[in-house]
Amino acid sequence: MEALNLTKEIERKFLVKTVPNLLKVKQEYIIQGYLNDEPEIRIRKKSNTYYLTQKGKGDIVRSEEETEINQKVLTILLNLLKGNVIEKTRYQIPLESNLLAELDIYHGILKGLLTVEVEFKNLKEAKTFQVPKWFGKEVTKDQRYRNQNLARCKDIQMLKWSS
Repeated sequence: MEALNLTKEIERKFLVKTVPNLLKVKQEYIIQGYLNDEPEIRIRKKSNTYYLTQKGKGDIVRSEEETEINQKVLTILLNLLKGNVIEKTRYQIPLESNLLAELDIYHGILKGLLTVEVEFKNLKEAKTFQVPKWFGKEVTKDQRYRNQNLARCKDIQMLKWSS
């Protein structure tokens, strides 16, 4: 295993109002699942790379520690998951100011859910972000849309309760 990569993650998450043109953007298929809630521990397969990640508390700003693992470790850990495996296709869409929108189109139990996240260099950049018109309602602080909670959904209807 490689050494841990310690970072602070600063991001905002939104639902998607309309899907932009995806023909010329990078895409990758992702599966992920959760081993623990507190602290949040995730395993993920992204393309042919595998990760074990620990995320701290918070909403816009969170600590994140990530290490690359091999396929054998991922396979063993998949048997220890709490909840379902999340399956999604991620599209990386360039935005103004050298920002990148990561559009996730979910599959399986969560089919029909579309979210988009933008990661920022600092909190000021996050707070002054000009939200594109194709973005929908912001859900950064809505616990229902945390991926660890999405992994516990029995179906997408569980997200339909009013805020």
